[in-house]
Amino acid sequence: MSVEIINIQSIALAAKLLESGQLVAFPTETVYGLGADAQNDLAVASIFEAKGRPQFNPLIAHIADISWVERFAVMTPSALLLAEKFWPGPLTMVMKRTKDCPISHLVSAGLDTVGVRFPVHPAAREMIAAFGRPVAAPSANISGTVSPTTAEHVNQGLGKKIPLILDGGACDVGVESTILDVSCDDPALLRAGGIAVEEIEDVLKKKLRRPEINPDAPRSPGQLLSHYAPRLPVRLNADHAEEGEAFLAFGKAEKATLNLSPSGDLKEAAAHLFAYMRLLDDPKYKGIAVMPIPINGLGLAINDRLKRAAYPH
Repeated sequence: MSVEIINIQSIALAAKLLESGQLVAFPTETVYGLGADAQNDLAVASIFEAKGRPQFNPLIAHIADISWVERFAVMTPSALLLAEKFWPGPLTMVMKRTKDCPISHLVSAGLDTVGVRFPVHPAAREMIAAFGRPVAAPSANISGTVSPTTAEHVNQGLGKKIPLILDGGACDVGVESTILDVSCDDPALLRAGGIAVEEIEDVLKKKLRRPEINPDAPRSPGQLLSHYAPRLPVRLNADHAEEGEAFLAFGKAEKATLNLSPSGDLKEAAAHLFAYMRLLDDPKYKGIAVMPIPINGLGLAINDRLKRAAYPH
C-alpha cells in the first residue's frame, strides 16, 4: 500500500489500478471514497470485502462529466434541473437504470436504480476522467465506523487492504452527499447531507417527499440504523459529560473535550464531525456525550449521523 500526494503520476497510477480491477482511495469534497471500476463485478465485490459492508447496501457511481449519465441512467426533468444547479457537488441522485446499463448490479444492490454523483473535488474528477468510466465508491472506511476525512483516517482503517491512497488533504464538507430519489419526477429525500434540504426545495419549488426508510432493505447508502458508529457508546442531547465521558460540544460550552463549532456554525460543525468523533473514540473514555445540534440546514445531516452513531451496536 502507498499513500501518494496528488499529481500527474499518482493520478495515472490510480487509473491503471482501477483498470486492473483494484481499489483506490481518493478524496472528494465530502469524505474519502473507496473506488473501483463500477462496471466490473469482481472489482465492486472487492469493495464490500474490504469494508465488510452488507451487500444489500447500495453504492454510488461517480462520474467525471454529466454527459456520462445517459450511458447508464435516465434523468427525469427534476434530475436535470438539480444537476444544472448542484453538479458538480455533494449531491447524489438515484435514477432508473437504462435497459442496457453497464453498471454492475452489485452497485445497485439488485435494485432497478443507480445512485450517481458528480464530485466537485478536482482530484476525484481528474482520476475518474483518466480512468474513463464511472467509479463506484462508498466512504473509505470499515463498514459502520466513522467516515474518513483525511488520507490518514483511510490508512488507519483500510491501509492493509488497498494498494493506493491518494492524499488530497482534509475534505471541505465533511459529511457525505445528500441523496435524492429522482427515479420518478416527484423527488424524495433518502439521506440528508452536504447540500441543505432547503436549498434543494428552493430550486424544485416544492417540498421533497420523505418516504419511510426500511433499514433492512435500504435504497441508498447511509440507511442502516447502526452506521457511522464509533466503538464507544454515544449519548445524545447532553448538557454535560458524566464521569469518564468525552464531551463533544457545539456553540458556547464549558469544559468541552472538543467543540464542533464554538461559534455555532453548522458548516464548520459538519466539516469537523467525523474527524472529532474519531479523536474521541479513545479507550481512555467510557463514552461520548454530544450536545444538541440544531436540525435546520446541515444540522439535519449531522443529527442523522449522530443518531446512527448512537444506535446500539
